Amino acid sequence: MNHTDLAPKDLVCFSHLRWGFVFQRPQHLMSRFAKTHRVFFIEEPVYEEVAAPVIRMKRCEKTGVRVVTPVLPTGTSPADSAQMTEILVRKLFVENNIGDFIAWYYTPMALNYSRTLQPAVCVYDCMDELSLFRNAPPALRKNEQELFERSNLVFTGGVSLFEAKRRQHSRVYPFPSSVDCEHFRKARTCGDVAEDQKSLPRPRIGYAGVIDERIDLDLIRAIAERRPDWHIVMIGPVVKIDPATLPQRDNIHWLGMKDYSQLPEYMAGWDVAIMPFALNDSTRYISPTKTPEYLAAGLPVVSTPIRDVESQYGDKGLVRIESTVEGFLRTVEQALMYEMGMKARERVDAYLATLSWDDTWRAMSQLIEQELQPVSTLVKQPPKPAVRHAGALSA
Repeated sequence: MNHTDLAPKDLVCFSHLRWGFVFQRPQHLMSRFAKTHRVFFIEEPVYEEVAAPVIRMKRCEKTGVRVVTPVLPTGTSPADSAQMTEILVRKLFVENNIGDFIAWYYTPMALNYSRTLQPAVCVYDCMDELSLFRNAPPALRKNEQELFERSNLVFTGGVSLFEAKRRQHSRVYPFPSSVDCEHFRKARTCGDVAEDQKSLPRPRIGYAGVIDERIDLDLIRAIAERRPDWHIVMIGPVVKIDPATLPQRDNIHWLGMKDYSQLPEYMAGWDVAIMPFALNDSTRYISPTKTPEYLAAGLPVVSTPIRDVESQYGDKGLVRIESTVEGFLRTVEQALMYEMGMKARERVDAYLATLSWDDTWRAMSQLIEQELQPVSTLVKQPPKPAVRHAGALSA
């Protein structure tokens, strides 16, 4: 498909995640859409000491994505925030001559300031079950139902989430986490060069990602206590939990948030990568992006039994799954003893080759293109394309 044939030249993305936060699904996809569209990435409002509401827009030099941040006066009520943001968004449309456009939602709460807009195509890319996250807005479920009614297409961040949403819309497609293999494969050759890590003793057990209510801090604490010679490296921002609750031991190293470009050099200094997720409501439907990233870096991976990780990687023998502290310790120990052989690495790489963000973007674009076809021509179109990991699962 020629992506330049897509009728709307603008894509407006409404996101609960900020562009400058961890580089994940929204950033990967919007960066690719920016090759063929003007992409406006609208973040949730920030509150500052300003006399009047204002739009702050900055064009990302590397990707071309226009990052839009509504700035509202400190102390603005939720109702007034929605009204002010809607006015700012309309102003954005006028000043940038946005006509026909694709609306892309990561959060149903953005309907509070965008429901009067009339997109050519509306996409709901449902990354997570946000209603199960800590501090979820009470209106989120109601807004999501409205977003389902407005959307032409619904994409999900994993198969388990697809199964939970497929009965709520006629065109739901699963798109589990993809990976930039070329980027993370640098970890296999770049050496142990991260300044705040390279002096730490080995072996090193590493995690990179958001540190929030989804992380099993008791498991981290138990690993550190029972294997004092192992050094646990935790990379990522701490959000929605009190930093004071993080276990503190001489062999646990909280290194904070790192830029996406730096992750391979940190992973290059690890011996095993872990996914120490708690088993709770917030992890019920997750499909962690870090799974293929760890594998692309050439690391053995040990995870708690997250459903999508088990079905997509565990059942194929690519990730070790353990549900108990004892099992986790034993399996990490085994991973430390036996390096990944050439055949195992070739099998990992062959599977990762099917998980390209470029392929995901192309498949999504094809579905959008179908929605843009005139009704009279739809009967001439081939059946719905087989979406990666979807197959017979497509609704």
